[in-house]
Amino acid sequence: MSLREAIASSKILVTCGAGGIGKTTAAAALGVALSQSSQRRVLVLTIDPARRLADALGLDGIGNEVTSVKEVTGPGKLDVAMLDTRASWDSLIHRHAPDEETAQRILSNSLYQNITGRFIQSHDYIAMERLYELVQLNQYDLIVLDTPPSRNALDFLDAPNRMADFFSSRLLRWLTAPARGGMRGLAAKPFTQITDRILGAQFLSDITEFFVLLESMYAGFIERAREVEALLVDPTTGFLVISTLDEAPLHEAAFFVNELEKRNLRVYGWLLNRVLPASLSSPSLLWAINELERASLDDVATDLNVPLTQLSTVTKSLVANARAWSNVALRERQLISTLRSSVPMVAVPSLDGEISDLEGLFALGQRILDEPFVLEFGDDQRSESA
Repeated sequence: MSLREAIASSKILVTCGAGGIGKTTAAAALGVALSQSSQRRVLVLTIDPARRLADALGLDGIGNEVTSVKEVTGPGKLDVAMLDTRASWDSLIHRHAPDEETAQRILSNSLYQNITGRFIQSHDYIAMERLYELVQLNQYDLIVLDTPPSRNALDFLDAPNRMADFFSSRLLRWLTAPARGGMRGLAAKPFTQITDRILGAQFLSDITEFFVLLESMYAGFIERAREVEALLVDPTTGFLVISTLDEAPLHEAAFFVNELEKRNLRVYGWLLNRVLPASLSSPSLLWAINELERASLDDVATDLNVPLTQLSTVTKSLVANARAWSNVALRERQLISTLRSSVPMVAVPSLDGEISDLEGLFALGQRILDEPFVLEFGDDQRSESA
């Protein structure tokens, strides 16, 4: 089975893994390949895409608002958007606030901008919130979500529940106690007196006002957290774990696969990105290298009318480079053979050069979609690149 077959009936594909492994480019490439080779309407929601990715898609830029990639000429449709934390928080406040006055008071609070950037992993929560919002539009056959890279790869999965937990926490009750008065406000008085002296009365007032207003949206946040949780466990939602063969991404990917399965989430597979082609470690290439190293260059130098010493130097350099690349490729194959995974694995070879246009994204996407998966279960089996 290939990834294309695995996601044939899916509505959400979540790509996840460490930062710096080509995850955003892979997500965009999947969107391009699927929209150009099928009739599916695809949206790719990326996390801070590089400038060259926008250029490759033929766009001036990628922002929070959905943008159509008109250069895609296939039977499908491709839209892209970038997760903008502040803009998404603004939209969230408008959606959950009990009235427009409350929404405006929150948005104008002096602490709002700082808190939305740092408050309880807001980037991770907003990723899930934005995903749910886009699903509800019912405009796409498939949404590809490029998740935020983080030290804890599961932050974005836990964020909705952490938000719900915060609204019922003792901390929130203490933060809002000064505005409530009564026994609760009286109990918090020592805390407020100390905070007044250290931070100033206005700072405490801003904090209290912000969280009192935020608490008014309790019901909306709790309901949405439960809806997002249900969305993630839906049979039409699946995860693709991406890593390179470097130690840190490999370790994080293995941990992620294990944790996703513990949560009964559907994992399509584990993608090993930027792997050298298997042909570089093939016996036929090694034979050719050995033959070139042993070959007599006298006749060749005469035919080419070049000094034998120069031709020997070039040949030795060529043999050394070819052997070095072959050794690296062989070590990669040996490393892949030691990996253990309860989900299908696939190794996608690196493509030559930088991806700078739709053609390059399409080629990468096709490789990811059509490279056969290899199932790996028993201790006596070994994963091999297709």
